[in-house]
Amino acid sequence: MQNELLFALWETLYMVALSTLFSGVFGFALSIVMIITGTNGLRPNKPVYALLNVIVNLGRSFPFIILMIAIIPLTRMIAGTSIGSTASIVPLTIAATPFVARIMEGSLLEVDRGVIEAARSFGASDWQIISRVMIKEAMPSIVLNCAVVAINLLGYSAMAGAVGGGGLGDLAIKYGYNRFQTDVMIYSVAILIVIVQIIQSIGNYVYEKIK
Repeated sequence: MQNELLFALWETLYMVALSTLFSGVFGFALSIVMIITGTNGLRPNKPVYALLNVIVNLGRSFPFIILMIAIIPLTRMIAGTSIGSTASIVPLTIAATPFVARIMEGSLLEVDRGVIEAARSFGASDWQIISRVMIKEAMPSIVLNCAVVAINLLGYSAMAGAVGGGGLGDLAIKYGYNRFQTDVMIYSVAILIVIVQIIQSIGNYVYEKIK
């Protein structure tokens, strides 16, 4: 059982790490477009922002289990299978991307408008304002939000075990629930709690360093 716990832990870390990376990239890119096209953005464009806003809100409204089942054909097309830890990365990424976009947009909107206007007055381009002013100023908040995203994805990965997603959630259901092995359930929950504490501690540490 120890080997199975270690393998389930590896699957969970694998799913969370890659889905956090992918959703971070896609969500952050989406947030940048929303910041540019927003009402007070660098290049306001109401139709584009309204469309992205609807997409983000719709994406966040789907319960993860339903989303995971609904996109099985897409998951199979991308990953070649609809079960296992690799396949779970697809729905995990899709589920987290709108959430990442929204919280990253919030972080960037917190940047003082005065700093942005000052950079613009010195002739900074839109990209320079985003990369050298907004992202730099919002970095502490972005770091904390990355920890929040990783922790949420950890919870999603546990739910993915209910439909064959692998990881600690799958192990807890397979042995702890179906076979009434309470110790396996306790170990799985305890490991998840420890991982959450580690992720949040790393986020807090990095935040204090760059604040």
